[in-house]
Amino acid sequence: MAKIPRILIVEDDEIISNLISLMLEKKGYAIAGKTGSGEDAIRKAAELEPDLIVMDINLSGQMDGITAARYIFQLFHFPIIFLTALCDDNLLERAKNAQPYGYLIKPFTDRELTSNVELALYNHDIKKKHLDNYPIGLPKKIMELLDVIMLTDTKGRIIFFNPYAQRFLELSDSQLLMTHWRDAMMFINDQTGEQLEDPIPDVVRQQLVVMHDFNTAVVTTSGKRRKASITARPVKDDKNNLLGVFLHIREKTLDQIKMAKMK
Repeated sequence: MAKIPRILIVEDDEIISNLISLMLEKKGYAIAGKTGSGEDAIRKAAELEPDLIVMDINLSGQMDGITAARYIFQLFHFPIIFLTALCDDNLLERAKNAQPYGYLIKPFTDRELTSNVELALYNHDIKKKHLDNYPIGLPKKIMELLDVIMLTDTKGRIIFFNPYAQRFLELSDSQLLMTHWRDAMMFINDQTGEQLEDPIPDVVRQQLVVMHDFNTAVVTTSGKRRKASITARPVKDDKNNLLGVFLHIREKTLDQIKMAKMK
C-alpha cells in the first residue's frame, strides 16, 4: 500500500490554513500539523518529519518563512513550497536561497496548489535516490538524543532545541525560544568556577568548530551544575553562507570523569 504523503502547513492566517488543509485532504494528502510562526515551524518539522512543508513567507513572530525554511532545509532537507501575496525581485532572490521546490502567489487554485505539491514530492524523491549522504532519519535522532542540541542564529539566540534540552535546563518553550543562550545557562571552568567565553562569536568570526571538553561544566538558571563537553560548530548553506551555530552539550558520566583523571 502506497504511503500517504504528510504535509506540514505553516500559515498564520487561520482561514487560509484551513482552506489549504481542505484542498490537500480532498486530493488524498494527510496534514501532519499546522503552525503560524517560523520559530515553531523548525521544531514541528523535526518532531513531525513531514514529507513536504507548505510555508507562507510572511509570518507572525520574529522569524519569517524564508529564514525558517533555510534552517529547515539545511538541517533536515525537507522539501518546501512557498506561499506569498507579494512578489518582487528582492523577495524572490531571498526565496531562492532557501531552495524551495515551488513558489505560489496568493490567491491560488486547488489545482495550482496540488500540482505544485505533486511535483515537489516527485522531484524530492528523485533527489533522495541520487544522494548517497542524504540525512535519512536525522530529525528523529536529534529529537530522541539524550544530549542537549540547540541551534542559534549568528547573534546567539536559540531558534531550535530538542526535548532533552528542556529537561536538562528545566525551562519552558517561551524561556528558550528566541532568547540568547546565556539567558538559559552558563559555561564555566569546573576547577576555578571562572565563566567561559561565549563560543558563538568565535564560531561566527572564524567559521570553525569550538570545543570545551576538560574541566568544563554547565550551570543552569536554577543553579544546578553539571560536568559536560561542549561543541559549537557552524551551520552553512550550500553556498557556504553561515546560517547559525549548532550547539551540542553532552553531560559526562561519573565513569567518564574518573577515566579522564586517570589519563
